[in-house]
Amino acid sequence: MGDVPEGVIERLSTYLNCLIKFQQNNVETVSSERLGASCGVNPAEVRRDLSYFGTFGKKGVGYNVKAMIPCIQHILGSDEPHKIALVGAGNLGSAVASYEGFSQHGFHIAAIFDSDPAKIGKKIGGVEVFDVRDLPRVAQLAGITIGIIAVPPSAAQDVANLLVEGGVSVILNYTTALISLPSHVQLHNADPVQQLLHTLYYLSANDRSLVRRKRVGASHNRARHTSRS
Repeated sequence: MGDVPEGVIERLSTYLNCLIKFQQNNVETVSSERLGASCGVNPAEVRRDLSYFGTFGKKGVGYNVKAMIPCIQHILGSDEPHKIALVGAGNLGSAVASYEGFSQHGFHIAAIFDSDPAKIGKKIGGVEVFDVRDLPRVAQLAGITIGIIAVPPSAAQDVANLLVEGGVSVILNYTTALISLPSHVQLHNADPVQQLLHTLYYLSANDRSLVRRKRVGASHNRARHTSRS
């Protein structure tokens, strides 16, 4: 699986989300055309992505939704429960803790941490808020492997250090801070501004392409008009 392009893995999670929605709507089978349309992916790319992991579906019938979900979950590793330490019990942290999508994909927020004494000891979504100073001890005892940082950027690096001390192997950073981690810990940044800038590049590229096409069209029209004259 090491030779599978990263883009394929990213699209697999999108396919999984769409398949879960199909299942919730009692859809039993789905074609690559319908799955691709739901995910915003070309049907040929859907078939090519899935071919990395074996043969799925039947020609003329499509993919069995109920059977596909556990297959993709196994490929992504979400068929086993993964415990999460959420650091930050503010507005963002509370929203993350209340997100139902985690449980659908095998993720379980095992503990929430904060530095505010007024929040420590309370529960968010049924999960207790601990003192952030206890993070390494609680994370190790609970076997937590994933950390989510939802604190002010100025505190992000200190929180990351505590998560590393607690033995996590993956950190999802919801702040704008640039975090330094040991090589054995994976870092994924989820800064919405970065995502928007990434999207803006493609929007701008499309605009530039449209301008070029208009210029080419105008030049072609002028050439036709000159030749007729």
